[in-house]
Amino acid sequence: MALVAFLFPGQGSQYVGMGQDLFEADPGARELFGLAEETTGLPLKRLCFTGPMEELTLTVNLQPAVTVVNLCLYRALAKAGVTPVAVCGHSLGEYSALYAAGVLSANDTIAAVRERGRLMHREAEKYPGAMVAVIGLTPEKLKGLVHPLTKEGPIALANFNTPVQTVISGAPEMVARAGNLAKAEGAKVIPLKVSGAWHSPLMAEASRDFAAFMAKLDFRAPRLPLYLNATAATETDPGALRAAMGAQLTSPVRWAELILNLQAAGVDTWVEVGPKNVLTGLVRKTLPDEPKENFHNVENQESLEKFLAAT
Repeated sequence: MALVAFLFPGQGSQYVGMGQDLFEADPGARELFGLAEETTGLPLKRLCFTGPMEELTLTVNLQPAVTVVNLCLYRALAKAGVTPVAVCGHSLGEYSALYAAGVLSANDTIAAVRERGRLMHREAEKYPGAMVAVIGLTPEKLKGLVHPLTKEGPIALANFNTPVQTVISGAPEMVARAGNLAKAEGAKVIPLKVSGAWHSPLMAEASRDFAAFMAKLDFRAPRLPLYLNATAATETDPGALRAAMGAQLTSPVRWAELILNLQAAGVDTWVEVGPKNVLTGLVRKTLPDEPKENFHNVENQESLEKFLAAT
């Protein structure tokens, strides 16, 4: 029997048209979109289905937009009787995982990502930031290059995506310096199209205010294993989950370690539940020996039906 993990994507996976065919085919998706629009006050159907892309990718719009699509796809899988043995999400995607694990209601999940997007946008306006992906160096090697710079300005290792891909985040001049050091060591450095320095010290004020917002939400114990970005491990205590999510904006995403821990727990089938297949690519680089047929993407009505037919 397959041991399935659901992986929920976050920022960077969006595209115009996402969720539209599911909305047209599934009353549950229409209900969720209605709830999300009522909760956020945003025209999420228009943003997701027709864009424009420039408006969709604004952080304040993007976070609830991607999240409602993730939730619609999860609900469709649950309705079809597909039950994962564990869930996780990458950065923003972690909120979809909270919903899937029964920690937050749909309404509170949407409210949380709406506020998260608002606060992140606020900080990015106040403190311009940059992020780059460094490919070809181990995290340990990159830590050795970046750590001395932390005494000179805001900079952090933000995402440990694969064993040899790590994202640096912080003030633009600090990130540029770190990128040059990485290039000198033979790494490939790719600037990311982001509007702020996510998961870095520049998000400290947003993290504080977001923690206060999260204190108002009802956190419940997860009904299945939920692996957290900040620890790469499971957590069952609602108070600890609340604290972890409040601090998530400045905590690193320990994705590669999290995936290895899921594999060690027996997971052998990886289902990316949401737009595109960014996470599938990261997992395959982390688990190069995992057979290709063990990976699935469920991002629209067609891929949902294809997955259900194969299981």
